[in-house]
Amino acid sequence: MKIETIKTLGDLKKAGYESKSIKEELRRNLLQKIMKKESPFVGIHGYELTVIPELERAILSKHNINLLGLRGQAKTRLARQMVDLLDEYIPIVEGSEVNDDPFNPISRFAKNLIEEGGDNTPISWLHRSERFSEKLATPDVTVADIIGDVDPIKAANLKLTYADDRVIHFGMIPRSNRCLFVINELPDLAPRIQVALFNILQEGDVQIRGFAVRLPLDIQFIFTANPEDYTNRGSIVTPLKDRIGSQILTHYPQDIKTARTITEQETAEALQTKSNVYVPELAKDVLEQISFEARENDFIDAKSGVSARLSITAFENLLSTAERRALHNADKNTTVRLGDFIGIIPAITGKVELVYEGEQEGVSQVARQLIMDAVNTTFKELFPKIEKLTKEGDSDPYAEIVAWFFEENDFELLDSFSDEVYKTELDRIIPLHQLIEKYQPNTSKEDRYFMKELILWALAENKNLSRYSLGNGLHFRDLYGSYISDL
Repeated sequence: MKIETIKTLGDLKKAGYESKSIKEELRRNLLQKIMKKESPFVGIHGYELTVIPELERAILSKHNINLLGLRGQAKTRLARQMVDLLDEYIPIVEGSEVNDDPFNPISRFAKNLIEEGGDNTPISWLHRSERFSEKLATPDVTVADIIGDVDPIKAANLKLTYADDRVIHFGMIPRSNRCLFVINELPDLAPRIQVALFNILQEGDVQIRGFAVRLPLDIQFIFTANPEDYTNRGSIVTPLKDRIGSQILTHYPQDIKTARTITEQETAEALQTKSNVYVPELAKDVLEQISFEARENDFIDAKSGVSARLSITAFENLLSTAERRALHNADKNTTVRLGDFIGIIPAITGKVELVYEGEQEGVSQVARQLIMDAVNTTFKELFPKIEKLTKEGDSDPYAEIVAWFFEENDFELLDSFSDEVYKTELDRIIPLHQLIEKYQPNTSKEDRYFMKELILWALAENKNLSRYSLGNGLHFRDLYGSYISDL
């Protein structure tokens, strides 16, 4: 259909255009995508077997939808991507405030225009990108904002009495007729405002200031809500929940691979601008593991959740930490080190809500412990379990590393080290190389230095070595040797 040539109601009739509701529109386009084996939700990872099938079933059932989940679970992104399931263009009566369908007008303006103009009634075309409205629910939202109210200025300008329905100023919902309308954080909406939505959801009509006005709106509603909101700030009133067709539970990534895919997708621009920074694959795993550790940590409020944005902003900070170090050292290219993870602490502290015990511990200390927990978990997946402190014996795979530190006593990894010096220092510890050769022989040359540092951190965390922060780097020592030297 060449919309450029269709400018009047008569042209639309000749073209054989058929009107359909937005829910039917979504349903038909989804059916086509499913039959073509195309995914309607691009860039959404980890929901392929859980959320997306439920969302598709809700669309096929023509339901209004409530996406219920903790922060950072792509609820709003899912809602916004539903726009791609709409027809590219739809016709509207030109000048209509409520996107009137030329074949089924609902406003007084459109009905009068069609009655006067007939087939010569002008129409315009609305692109699907313009058929999305979004409102963040806040306690100060009023019925006038979202549904409408009497406009005294319009009444004065048009010299109308308040008994004339032309004095009505439509709110966001009527103006979103034939569109997707998203209300984010629904429980934050005052109960009296939620009540105002009853008729719209069930009967599809609006009631404004006692006017006997009936506007059978055609809207696909999508709500988002956080379970925490039900107790902390508000709740969804029961009759409103009853009118929402499908409630779909979202969740966080269930494995490191999925989490990595999301982070890499969201930080693609940062990676491009910092192309001189190489990030070892193992570093990416440790970074994602931090979020997994945070969701299980006793100091962090599980009801609040740990957003996927933690990994994204932490990754950006990690790149910037390595970039800054390279600039100071005049290195053209650099590789992310485990010591650079200290630079992501500011990205963690703003993304977690602590329980009382966590507040007593201190948010920075909790963030440091999360990094160490992630290091430990990643280490255990790659190397044998660290049993106990031993200096010799074939049964302990780490005995030679501990013995090296007993003989050398001191070892430092400073932030001021250039990449060349950093690698030279780590190469001094021959047993580290041997351990990697034995248990992780397929590790790339560049990634091995990060892995060597990981082993040192893990041994220190498990009390086989001593580790001290120098402010500008780390100092490793033999555990017993440090005691002797202090005597």
